[in-house]
Amino acid sequence: MSDVDGVDALMTPIRPDQLDRGAVIAQSLDNQWVPAKLTKEMIDRGKSLEEVGERRLKDVRAEYFRSLINASQVVINRAYFYNNQAISCDLTGGDQSRTAHQRLLASGALVPFLLNERHPAEAPPAHLDVRADGFTAWQDTLGSMRSGDRVRCVRMSWDDPGSDRANKEHTRTRLFQPFTEKVQGLTAKDTEILASQVGVAREDTDRFRSRLGEVVGFSNDLSVHREPVVRNVLYKEFVSAPGTNVADGRYDGNKPFAAEIKQLLDLIYNVNLADALDRYPLTPAGSLRRVALQEAREARHTGGFVEDPEQLLTFLQRQAFAAVQDHLTPSAVNALTLQDIWQLRQSTAWHDYVDAFGALTAAPGAFHDSVGRVFDRYVRLNSEILKLARERRQATPKKWRPVVEVVVTLGAAVFTAISGEGMWQIAGAVAPLTVSGSVGGSVQLVLRNRLEGRQEQRFAREIATVRLASAREWSQFHDLVRRLPGYQETTDAARSATASTTTQDNEDLLEY
Repeated sequence: MSDVDGVDALMTPIRPDQLDRGAVIAQSLDNQWVPAKLTKEMIDRGKSLEEVGERRLKDVRAEYFRSLINASQVVINRAYFYNNQAISCDLTGGDQSRTAHQRLLASGALVPFLLNERHPAEAPPAHLDVRADGFTAWQDTLGSMRSGDRVRCVRMSWDDPGSDRANKEHTRTRLFQPFTEKVQGLTAKDTEILASQVGVAREDTDRFRSRLGEVVGFSNDLSVHREPVVRNVLYKEFVSAPGTNVADGRYDGNKPFAAEIKQLLDLIYNVNLADALDRYPLTPAGSLRRVALQEAREARHTGGFVEDPEQLLTFLQRQAFAAVQDHLTPSAVNALTLQDIWQLRQSTAWHDYVDAFGALTAAPGAFHDSVGRVFDRYVRLNSEILKLARERRQATPKKWRPVVEVVVTLGAAVFTAISGEGMWQIAGAVAPLTVSGSVGGSVQLVLRNRLEGRQEQRFAREIATVRLASAREWSQFHDLVRRLPGYQETTDAARSATASTTTQDNEDLLEY
């Protein structure tokens, strides 16, 4: 596409390092994302994504809005803008919704990730699965943006416009190759722990281990024959019903452990893109968490590591917060429109919250000094959400009892501390340590209602990367945590790996 088509005039090309420090990749926007429980229901009942569409759409839509509320910038695989109904419905649903979407694009709140294409409106290759109505609406949305508005589009490289050689090389080494390596490394994990984390019964662990071996063997064979190892290919072999379009999401109950393999492939796929862009993924409730991969996190340039066990302990020590009396409809976000989200992002409350959280992520070592400010700004922001919902008379207020939850993952272990409203709880879900070298993990901050519920408004995001030099330092940290008052510990690896209710070497790169 050329300047004549007007696309170049509306695009601002950026590199991954030009994304906001607070940019995130929302896993729920993956057009294959389904909560683990719903995945199993779909397989048991032989239902496709379309047949559970209404139920799934509500969850995805809420997560989409929450990502826009809780992060300054959301990076979205370009294909999701037209293949994911939770996003594309705003492009087809009327002028006001489309205008709000255009404003979010123009402000840099929404950033399309481009793989091989050089323009956001470029037609995808003919062999890819595309929802035609969604893509037409996407092109129309871009084509009707206001004069002077520009869309930030991120790609691995914008060099060599004639051959795109640099982009292909960066994409191969930072996206496709790591995905392949993560898949081919599944059998190198402690498969008993992995089986427990994805919900495999203990008596089925050996069969699950064998099936993982088949996944790894199939992937290895693809690599040997210089064929791409991508999620769609693995889906067709191990997850999707034969003869169906992968985009339809009809999963085959006759394929052993189809639901569990899907969870793992989706997790690898989404954290892999976040790693390639040097940003963090947002994992929705009910989805497998990164801790399941039992990996040492690679170095990031966005804040370094927490490497001292005693420093890491401070993230779990009790926080003192004044009791906050407020009301919030946990499902209030579901009553809002994209225009409301745009309006909310213009408010002082939203900017204050984002600024406070930015200060926390920039200096996680100052956690004690800054987390209270984040919490206070979060409370005010949620009051604005409720105010918007009340204006539409669609919200029934409930009592909101906000708490702060700090989650530290190390290897396959998870330690959680919860404080607020006079309460203090600390617990660990500890799986046996299976490595003798360095142990990697992260610190996650969760702001939520103490009263649990599937539609609770909540926020969870990683704020620091952890690397302890050895198993000895891991044990030192474990010992320090066990001395904290009220500490309780389980060996429930499955609980530790689920989000609390809290892209290869070929000339024509595939859609990742």
